Amino acid sequence: MPTKMKFAEFEYSDDFTAPGTQRVAILEKPFRMKVVAAKIPEPSDDELRIKIKYVGICGSDLEAYRGNRKPEFISFPSRLGHEVAGTIDKVGKNIRGLKPGQKVTCRYVWGAYAEYIVCRPFNVQVVPDDFDMKDISLIEILPGVIHAAELSQCDSGRTVLITGQGVSGLVLTQVMALYSPKELVVTDTKDRNLELAKKYGATRTYKIPSETTPTMDILEKDFPDGFDIVIPCLLEGASVADAMACARTAGKIVMYGGIGICHEELDFFKVHRMRLEILATEPKRDIDMYRYFKEGIALVKDGLVNTGEFIDRIYPLSEIQEAFDIRNDKSNDVIHILVDAEN
Repeated sequence: MPTKMKFAEFEYSDDFTAPGTQRVAILEKPFRMKVVAAKIPEPSDDELRIKIKYVGICGSDLEAYRGNRKPEFISFPSRLGHEVAGTIDKVGKNIRGLKPGQKVTCRYVWGAYAEYIVCRPFNVQVVPDDFDMKDISLIEILPGVIHAAELSQCDSGRTVLITGQGVSGLVLTQVMALYSPKELVVTDTKDRNLELAKKYGATRTYKIPSETTPTMDILEKDFPDGFDIVIPCLLEGASVADAMACARTAGKIVMYGGIGICHEELDFFKVHRMRLEILATEPKRDIDMYRYFKEGIALVKDGLVNTGEFIDRIYPLSEIQEAFDIRNDKSNDVIHILVDAEN
């Protein structure tokens, strides 16, 4: 007999033969993903159903995968995945304007390592029909990226430092370049990422020997006074303390990254002494997120932001464990991975 378990309001089993069943990936425990069978959800009158094609593996997924967000963020078993590229499959009777067959990107959804999800109209944006599906899922990060750029209040007289050129860092570099800073300096531990950053508008790139190397050990000779704007785009919480050391007096730290647990001592007296400003980047109002979402689509459509060039591998949903293992391995040169929910 197939085992049957309960996760919140989500029932699943290992019986894939039942009618109306879809495949869903769950995080059973840290470092352990499993594909299970679950009922295909039905949208309410005010919801729509998305047939998922691709889902990216985000840094926040990795944090959960590593077990770093238990228990305040997730419990086990849990569903991950939120960078969605898909099509509208079914709409509730109260939905207007959104129709089955439209390509969409999603935001503020969770549990998208699956074949179908349901959500509200606020969570989706329609993208042009000629968009390559592989380019769509990373549009999800653009509202936060655009908001970070606006918070920086960057202009042509400012020096900007972005630490980390992973997925978010490379997208942020492209957006910040549009603000025409005096210097757009980026750092990373990998040559390939820095080469892409240079292509995307970075004025200077610096290779950091290791994740534990203080950034100013490498940059202080060229920028002894620090930077007007520092944006950490590393997953590790220690990047926050590092960013504080990189900012100049009356500088600004825009907290795009640093979502991991921080084991470093944060000197908040330095924040006062240096008159530093520290800002969070997630849009605080739904209307802002809605606007930034549309703006992000326009940036990709108009060729100002590339979201597909650094997608290195695509794994079928059935091999999601391997996909996470590879994405979690810092020794390789893989930047981004998509999970194909149709295979």
